[in-house]
Amino acid sequence: MPNSLNPLALLARRWQPSATFVERAALATVVMAVLIVVGGGAVRLTDSGLGCPTWPTCTPQSLTPTRAMGIHGAIEFTNRMITDVLCVVVGVAILAARSRSPWRRGLTRLAWAQFWVVMGNAVLGGIVVLTGLNPYLVGSHDVLAFSLLTVAVLMWHRTREGDAPVRDLAPRPVRQLTWVLAAATAGLLLAGTVVTGAGPHAGDARKVHRIPVDWREVTQLHTDFVWSVVGLTVALWFVLRATGAGAGPLRRVAELFWVLMAQGVIGYVQYATHVPVGLVEAHMFGACLVWIAMLRVVLSLRERPAATAEGDPALPAQDSARGPAQEPAQGSGVTTAV
Repeated sequence: MPNSLNPLALLARRWQPSATFVERAALATVVMAVLIVVGGGAVRLTDSGLGCPTWPTCTPQSLTPTRAMGIHGAIEFTNRMITDVLCVVVGVAILAARSRSPWRRGLTRLAWAQFWVVMGNAVLGGIVVLTGLNPYLVGSHDVLAFSLLTVAVLMWHRTREGDAPVRDLAPRPVRQLTWVLAAATAGLLLAGTVVTGAGPHAGDARKVHRIPVDWREVTQLHTDFVWSVVGLTVALWFVLRATGAGAGPLRRVAELFWVLMAQGVIGYVQYATHVPVGLVEAHMFGACLVWIAMLRVVLSLRERPAATAEGDPALPAQDSARGPAQEPAQGSGVTTAV
């Protein structure tokens, strides 16, 4: 389609959002991605998974829940409305990224990637309802929700970077250790998803098919992953300190450690108190914070300076591997890694 007929190109000619607006729009998608995870947890924990027994409407005759459906219908329908709000927020992020001058193709692609993940997860959510909360599909639904959170965090981070090639701020062995930490954290979340599929909170008061494993044994596996992630986090902190990493990466690793500690306390208390719904919901929120903190650790070990007019990366004010960089001038486009 010629640019003269492209509505996004036409909008870009008439609206020039600031760098701050684009960054805040990206941050809003992160907040909404967390809210989607927490909202989905609330639906399951209140036995409202089939509050709306069909999809995309709430009942075969009504788009919205009826009075006879009670609180469960209202909770499930509210969760669907949160997805609609998420679509609006992602749409604003797409428009802001496309209209920003100079146009950054990579940033726009990350915004569009969120849109397609949201659409895919919405369809999968409908299939979950139509199959009576199949636990394997519920688990896939959770994985896609965290995939959305991943892309949202990447876009938020990229709004504060330039477009020059990536510059590593740590030796290769340190980066490899960081990727092992990321893989262990992903395993931790996946084990938690299996606990969800096998545990006592099935998502509906009626009998719902569960993953045929002992959820207590899976919980032990989940705990093993927790301690592995904690150990790797501590090891990474000492390695970064020994290799002279700057304050930025050390701060990100410390943040991850304390989030893990808080999440571990919630996990042990909820297990000892027979998984009350309030603590399970807090644990799901904590899982989002753990994943965000881990992503920020990975991203702190690299930077992408702004590119000069000739395409060469501009020199940063100060190497962030050795200390905090100076704040960029307003509107300059030169940013530091998270």
